[in-house]
Amino acid sequence: MSSQPVDREPALAWRIWTVLAGLTLVWLILIGRLVQVQGVQQARFASRASRQQIHLEKIPARPGDLLDRQGRLLATSITSQSLYVDPARVADPLVTACALAEALEIDPVELQNRLIEQSKKRFVWVKRRLSEAEVDRVLAAQLPKAEWGFQQEYLRVYPQGPLAAHVLGWRDIDGVPHGGVEESLNSAIRGEFGQRRVIRDARGFVIDVVEEESQPAQPGQNLFLTLDVVAQYQLEKHLDALMTRHAPVGACAAVMDPRTGEILAMASRPAFDPTHPELAPQNSWRNLLIQAAYEPGSTVKPIVVAAALDRGVIGEADSFDCERGAYRMGPRILHDHHRYGVLSLKDVLVKSSNIGMAKIGEKLTNSQLHEVLSGFGFGQRTGIELPGELAGTLHPLSRWTIYSTGSIPMGQEMTATPLQVLAALAALANRGVAMSPHLVRETGRSGSVVANLYSSQLVSSASARWVVEQALVEVVQRGTGTKAQIEDVTLFGKTGTSQKMSADGKYSHSRHISSFVCGAPAEAPRVVAIVTVDEPTRGGSDYGGIVAAPVAAAIVADFLKSTNSPR
Repeated sequence: MSSQPVDREPALAWRIWTVLAGLTLVWLILIGRLVQVQGVQQARFASRASRQQIHLEKIPARPGDLLDRQGRLLATSITSQSLYVDPARVADPLVTACALAEALEIDPVELQNRLIEQSKKRFVWVKRRLSEAEVDRVLAAQLPKAEWGFQQEYLRVYPQGPLAAHVLGWRDIDGVPHGGVEESLNSAIRGEFGQRRVIRDARGFVIDVVEEESQPAQPGQNLFLTLDVVAQYQLEKHLDALMTRHAPVGACAAVMDPRTGEILAMASRPAFDPTHPELAPQNSWRNLLIQAAYEPGSTVKPIVVAAALDRGVIGEADSFDCERGAYRMGPRILHDHHRYGVLSLKDVLVKSSNIGMAKIGEKLTNSQLHEVLSGFGFGQRTGIELPGELAGTLHPLSRWTIYSTGSIPMGQEMTATPLQVLAALAALANRGVAMSPHLVRETGRSGSVVANLYSSQLVSSASARWVVEQALVEVVQRGTGTKAQIEDVTLFGKTGTSQKMSADGKYSHSRHISSFVCGAPAEAPRVVAIVTVDEPTRGGSDYGGIVAAPVAAAIVADFLKSTNSPR
């Protein structure tokens, strides 16, 4: 049986045409895609390529310096190098981690794990704010340059160490301010970030900077504070000695120029070092001068007396029967610490008689008492340039009772911060004119960041002078403040010892706040100071005249010596 030959030509022709058709289709697709990329979507892809090559980088601003009134540096910023790695380019995480760990004295295992876990990221901090020695050791490691780099940052430093920590505050590793003028005046201190556009190559290296689209950073303002470093050092030295001697829960002190309202020194204990805030105990952040409100006790009495004199309800020659230590006011019996009989107005302050003050309160009446204390700033923030200031408590007149008539004149049934008490006595020292307490003296460039300052005549010069130069001088010479006497200096002052509240809302008989507010020289006051001590536990006494008065007097004496003030 013979077979017929198969005709292969049609099959071959079909295959050829199929291949040609396929190639034609592929070319058509490629041409269409090319048209799409080069025409329809050209702008889109060009934008994407540009984004991959051009980057917008922030340029950090240098925060302004903080200086004392003489231009001595309190806080400044220096440049430092921070180390980062590009995990996506790290060839051997173990080798890189070991080399950097040895240079920077960090845990190599922890760093290796981070490099592996974040291997797809392009930027990871290794350590920030390196020392010069650390920078040198990193360079000596000679790791591949594509894997790592330095970025310049600003490091905040405090040349005076922990001095004035509560006034200055501090900045964390990201430059965020915490407390003090660093926080409250951050808008002026921080400066303004700049920006630059950079072009990077495929490996991420900067190959060009687009200068015309870049903006330089604007440095922050330098601020000259009212503080005096010498006065601040002396004040803190005395405050530390008090903490050792009396072991209180806390203590604070401040010095103020009554003529201007400038705070010359201010400190609170416990304290912290702004250079190492991570080491600070939790209870050290509070600035007790503005963040502790307590019943001011007898330190309010001079203010009430001056106002009563000024309003004519009492006279300088008046006397008051102090009822041998017990006086009934409505349903209440008020007691004195001693069984005083008739006391002159001056001796009501010198002996700090509660009954004498209650009788003055009856003459003023509740409405005038409320008006007086409100006028002297109680129940209101002073407005000092610090965050977290408390207003204290001065209840509305509608909540006052017959008890208030006796309690308010002796500094009970109200609360105040030590700064409020200091500012009130400073007004008397300034011949009845109140000046707002403030910390910023001037800025390093035009424009002011100083808060709205005020001055106000609260009582007449005559009334203020009599209280200061007559009564309060004798408080120190023969009254409750005798331990505050300074040789060759006419000091005036007032003691205060207030009871703290117990958990049941009653006054404690064992827990007190001791204070002393004073100034000198009495005939022309240049400085007033306050020392407040929260629950002294050692030293044999917790009275303000024993615990606080000697320290306040020593602070004033040191200030007068250091400034060569006339005495």
